[in-house]
Amino acid sequence: MTIGEYNTARPHIILKEYGRNVQNLIEYIRNLPSKEKRTELAATLIELIKQLNPDIREQAEDPQRMWDDLYIIADFNLDINNPYPVPERDILFKKPRRMDYPQTEVRFKHYGKNIERLVKEAVKLEDAQEREDAIIYLGKLMKTFYANWNKEPLDDSVILRDIQLMSGGALNMTIDKVREDNLFEKLYKERKKVRPQTGGHMGHNSGGGMGNQRHQGHQGHQGHQGHQGGQGGHRPFNKNKGGSNNNNNFRRRRDQ
Repeated sequence: MTIGEYNTARPHIILKEYGRNVQNLIEYIRNLPSKEKRTELAATLIELIKQLNPDIREQAEDPQRMWDDLYIIADFNLDINNPYPVPERDILFKKPRRMDYPQTEVRFKHYGKNIERLVKEAVKLEDAQEREDAIIYLGKLMKTFYANWNKEPLDDSVILRDIQLMSGGALNMTIDKVREDNLFEKLYKERKKVRPQTGGHMGHNSGGGMGNQRHQGHQGHQGHQGHQGGQGGHRPFNKNKGGSNNNNNFRRRRDQ
């Protein structure tokens, strides 16, 4: 690379996940005259790529991919002893197989297609107890699935009616039995969020004694200050101030 050369003037990077240096090394290997030397350096380059790219090293279950990438970077002009079949240029233009989406109509979309399949399997049950257990389990599933996308609760009678419709009337149970034993209860219960408590609220609740002692101590301190300052309390008797006057008054009363 010369001074002032821009990437726009350099060859296009074919596989950007490997970088330009790997592409330059492959170009160097491709122009070597000895096929054995080309094969040896290609294997060394693959090991170097694994060391420089840990993500590629973890994909060791598909080692052929890296050899195919060497051919892609070399524009399929690479003559080496490949341990795997040489890839063809058509793989770059091969389109993925078109996926076929299910064309069946879902009658109860709020429950999902799998509920209808489970209902069909429950209809095949011959034992009465097994059928009853299947109805209960279906009701719990349907109530749980409905609650995942709707805030309003779903009445048990609606669930029981839908089970009868999907089964063509083969699965039946009385609504009184369902409501009496709460058979269609959801498979899990929503946990209530615990609201964080503030410091003052916690001190009030958890230390009924601690908070009261602080409050009482604060009030006592204020009362003591007011007592000393003459505000909010009675002024105490001072024996050192005005003591002579008190004695004189007492003597006058005795003389009288």
